[in-house]
Amino acid sequence: MEKFSEIRYYRPDIEDLKKTFQQATQKVTNAESYEEVREAYFEVQEKNEEAATLYSIAHVRNTMNTTDEYYDGEISWLREEMAKMTAVNNEWVKALTKSRFRTDFENEFGKQLFRLLDAALLTEDERIVPEMIREGEVCQDYRKTAAQASIEFMGEKCNFYGLLKHMESTDRQERRDAFRAWAQLYEDISPQLDAQFTELVSLRDTMAHKMGFKTYTEMAYLLRGRFDYSQEDAARFREQIKEIVTPAVAKVRERQRIHLGVDKFHYYDEHLKFPEGNALPIGSTEELIGKAQKMYREMSPESGEFFDFMKEYELFDLETRPGKHMGGYMTRFSSYKAPFIFSNFNGTDADVDVLTHEAGHAFQGYLSMRSIPIADLCGSTSEINEIHSMSMEHFAYPWMDLFFGENAEKYRTAHLIGALCTIPYLVSVDEFQHRVYAEPGMSAKDRRTVWREIEKKYMPWRDYDGNTFLEEGGFWMQKQHIFLYPFYYIDYALAQVCAFQYYGRMKENREAAWKDYLCLCRAGGTKGYFELLQTGNLLNPFKEGTVEKSVDHVVKEILDRY
Repeated sequence: MEKFSEIRYYRPDIEDLKKTFQQATQKVTNAESYEEVREAYFEVQEKNEEAATLYSIAHVRNTMNTTDEYYDGEISWLREEMAKMTAVNNEWVKALTKSRFRTDFENEFGKQLFRLLDAALLTEDERIVPEMIREGEVCQDYRKTAAQASIEFMGEKCNFYGLLKHMESTDRQERRDAFRAWAQLYEDISPQLDAQFTELVSLRDTMAHKMGFKTYTEMAYLLRGRFDYSQEDAARFREQIKEIVTPAVAKVRERQRIHLGVDKFHYYDEHLKFPEGNALPIGSTEELIGKAQKMYREMSPESGEFFDFMKEYELFDLETRPGKHMGGYMTRFSSYKAPFIFSNFNGTDADVDVLTHEAGHAFQGYLSMRSIPIADLCGSTSEINEIHSMSMEHFAYPWMDLFFGENAEKYRTAHLIGALCTIPYLVSVDEFQHRVYAEPGMSAKDRRTVWREIEKKYMPWRDYDGNTFLEEGGFWMQKQHIFLYPFYYIDYALAQVCAFQYYGRMKENREAAWKDYLCLCRAGGTKGYFELLQTGNLLNPFKEGTVEKSVDHVVKEILDRY
């Protein structure tokens, strides 16, 4: 394998891919033995992985620079061509699911693959190809709008990430000014964001109705592989958060207000945990990568091998730049069995969070791509995938001295505070999406009203210091998941509850907790959500009492040390 910067991108041969699918479909339909079906499946997988890898390479390079016209054009071409593959792919999936050798396949590889394939037939069809293509185009427009947004602040042109570090300043006036600039940045682009989201909701609602669903929410649950829980279960989980986590966070926020010495706690105070300043990572990007390599080598043989591989092939793009896509993610180049980590370093402790959170995803991907023969089962649903990443953040605590020196304990305290205090926001996003897709004709103004109502329910301490745009509900716009990955957000809350379980056990018996974590990572997506929780020796977050049991020790630790 070459370093990522040296990997050649070329357009996949779509006609050859179609031909492979069609021939494999015929082969499965006429198969006289399970061996023939199995052989056809892996022929398709090999071609599919090649195309998916090329798509991932183009996607990464496009997000590295959203102004690059070449990769912008390639992503548009790929998205359209892949959408046109829907009919051919569906015929292939139908042949597999109806094969008289389906049981043989399930006996060898488990039933989860066919649960996913059955769901795909209910959510993908030629009828919705025009909407699928348009949805991709609008999402691409959104990425550009968000990535290219900037505002002048303290003599420099700042994007979203450039402003965040100022919102952690020990100077409250600087925090306030940065907050106002941050709000202004979003208010300036809000007409475009409103229009883009309105169209996305309409497109998704249309697709759902064409596919026979009452609402897009029903379709989205299948798209996200949510076979084990319902909308009602999610609502009950959110209620657990409101009853147990929201009051705990209110106590922590009040403690934070006292620490900071402010009379009234505003949003721009939330980022600063200590009056003398948050812990900041020590060293350049290259130095931080070197420290991460030392950490992962000492953590376990498996994690050391993984990170050596990442560093050798330069499978990172970490520093923020003008025009770079917002956020962070991990993706895979399946043909190379290689994960890739994308982020936006901004000089805060969040940079280290990336080297643990996204590396948790990448570590799991590295393990599963080398042990699970079915590519579609190497990763699980996001409720499980986020356990991999969030748990790694806690497993990394003993090495924080490498990154923060004498301020390591401050980092660990701040990280725990952040992990707990984010949970009410996570479920706020989830409830917002349920409300929006239940009423797809909702106006932009109505959406803001709904958001502010939900915010007050789960985060009653949230105060925007009179900023009209945010007090009227504009805050929802800063979350890219709402635009790009509908209904992907409660997953973080479910996962954090489980990560807190690992953290609690880590404090008692780190070796046993790590062993269970490795089992979960290696299992990938070979089982359903509830089965994987059992594999990882984790309590089900939906069961009454799990949230309380999982977070109590964290709340106590925070209040004892903060």
